[in-house]
Amino acid sequence: MTRLYFDSAYLVKCYLVNPDSASVRSLFARAKTVCSSALCLAEVACAVHRAVREKVVTAAQAADLRLAFNSHVKEGSITLIPVSESILQAVQSFVAAMPANSFLRAGDAIHLATAQHEGFSEIWSNDRHMLRAASHFGVVGRSV
Repeated sequence: MTRLYFDSAYLVKCYLVNPDSASVRSLFARAKTVCSSALCLAEVACAVHRAVREKVVTAAQAADLRLAFNSHVKEGSITLIPVSESILQAVQSFVAAMPANSFLRAGDAIHLATAQHEGFSEIWSNDRHMLRAASHFGVVGRSV
């Protein structure tokens, strides 16, 4: 495995413990590089904050998690793809062509358009709505 595209929720599984964490961490370890939209900076920060709010982790543990995530970005294990105007224009086009009964959040659409724009054939996520919408963006949704 060389490059994989993870959405933010998949990246969070690398740092917080949940039922899929071990499988996602194993996938992360086998990849040469994991890519994601730069949107994940905000989404990972909010997920870690939520874990503190819900008392899943302490503030000190959250600081360690943020440090680990930022270290992976700095060392290149995670490559962040900027949210460009062309990606946002692609979101508009793809969403306009989707069936009216499709459910998709803006952040998920940004991840799908980013993966497609960067030439990925698949995106790793556990979000059922994103996985269903992936084909409308020309990518395959994958989950462990």
